Amino acid sequence: MSIFKDKILLITGGTGSFGNAVLRRFLDSDIKEIRIFSRDEKKQDDMRHKLQNPKVKYFIGDVRNKQSVDIAMRGVDYVFSAAALKQVPSCEFFPMEATRTNVEGTNNVLLSAIENGVKNVVVLSTDKAAYPINAMGISKALMEKVAISKGRELGEGAPTTICCTRYG
Repeated sequence: MSIFKDKILLITGGTGSFGNAVLRRFLDSDIKEIRIFSRDEKKQDDMRHKLQNPKVKYFIGDVRNKQSVDIAMRGVDYVFSAAALKQVPSCEFFPMEATRTNVEGTNNVLLSAIENGVKNVVVLSTDKAAYPINAMGISKALMEKVAISKGRELGEGAPTTICCTRYG
């Protein structure tokens, strides 16, 4: 028996590469339900047909819209927040879009998780946030600051724990 037995996991950006990796890791576990949240209906449909697993539920939405996050967040125990704009050129050409998704979107996920009593939230960042020289790195560094700030606001012993991790 694991800590995930009979729990519900939400993966924002669940159709992306990291989301897919997390999904594969939990598919054979004793977790009750895995929710895939993304705005890419085509990838969700492909995933649905490929997996055909009743444990996996799909939610169309955008982290920029807190109401759509709230719907997917109800009853969730754990969150992997992987929704992001990650392509350096896209973020360079459209820095406000990177800010809306990476910073404001993550803030929406954190607010919703706190409001819904989620136990743990893992916010995914990148090595490019360490010494940011481009819009993607800057937006992910600011996202980390938002997550750290939310954790500080909650304080020790809060029902929700917020963690950040970098990869890259």
